[in-house]
Amino acid sequence: MVYSSSSIRAFGSLLCRMSNGVYLKPHHSSTLRSIFLLSGNFSSSSSYSSSDIKVLPLELQSSNSVRKIWTSSPLCMGRRSCKIAGRKTAQDLKKAKLYSKIGKEIVSAVKKGGPSPISNTALAALIEKVKELDIPKDIVDRNVKRASEKGQEAFIEKIYEVYGYGGVGIIIEVLTDKVNRSVAAVREVVKDNGGKMADPGSIMFKFQRARVANVKVTDVDRDQLLTIALDAGAEDIIEPSMDEYDTEADSSERVYKVVSSAENYPVILSKLQEEGIKFKPDNGSELLPTTPIEVDDEAMELNKELMSKLLELDDVDAVYTDQKY
Repeated sequence: MVYSSSSIRAFGSLLCRMSNGVYLKPHHSSTLRSIFLLSGNFSSSSSYSSSDIKVLPLELQSSNSVRKIWTSSPLCMGRRSCKIAGRKTAQDLKKAKLYSKIGKEIVSAVKKGGPSPISNTALAALIEKVKELDIPKDIVDRNVKRASEKGQEAFIEKIYEVYGYGGVGIIIEVLTDKVNRSVAAVREVVKDNGGKMADPGSIMFKFQRARVANVKVTDVDRDQLLTIALDAGAEDIIEPSMDEYDTEADSSERVYKVVSSAENYPVILSKLQEEGIKFKPDNGSELLPTTPIEVDDEAMELNKELMSKLLELDDVDAVYTDQKY
């Protein structure tokens, strides 16, 4: 079929709006052949978005050559915009995971020792932890009530180990009341995203468990923090990585990780508080890689996608990796 020049220009304009790549201005003598699929009716009066249209191979034929291009709808306008758009979502997910984990710990504590923090020391400790982390009180009340519901089981902690792209190791922490459900869900996500389940212990030895106080870069002078924390007995200060695409908002989210043993952790927090340094405590502990692994950009993005999908699972509370950022 031969298209008129006006038809070609109209389709070229549409293609430009939908594609990630280069806009090709059609030539009057070209014959344009394409196949495309619309998820809804398309007319001059109807509205549409790039997510409604899937574009298959576009073939542009001229008198000299035939070129094929793959096009797809854009995810976002550049790397910086991706980071800005994804920042709030990541923060909300992190907060939701924290609330979920605390809630499950409260259910387990009540199941073992009863609903009264006076006689249940484990529950009393969790209530103090809730105050430290500035978690809403209704999280405690709701989960104490949940623990008494018929059929509600205590939660069991499980750890799964996974090989990612480029030899990267991934640790998945799960707190679940249905082990079979959680392991099936984790296996499915790992398989669908190109990872591989590892034998217990084959990756965990690459990590150390430690207590961590997180201090925002914008809230403290680096040299001051190093002096105060190390004098108080901190084992290490992990500095955040820098990125050429970081904005001012990105900088406000970067943190120094003050690493400490469990025994010395209260001393570190007291010293930081005494010096007027704002900090955020961990959820009980963190897994830190002993030797981070550097991978190429493609592997890094694939591993990020895998870990993101794992964190979307309800039973998964935390995901750690030895991938270097």
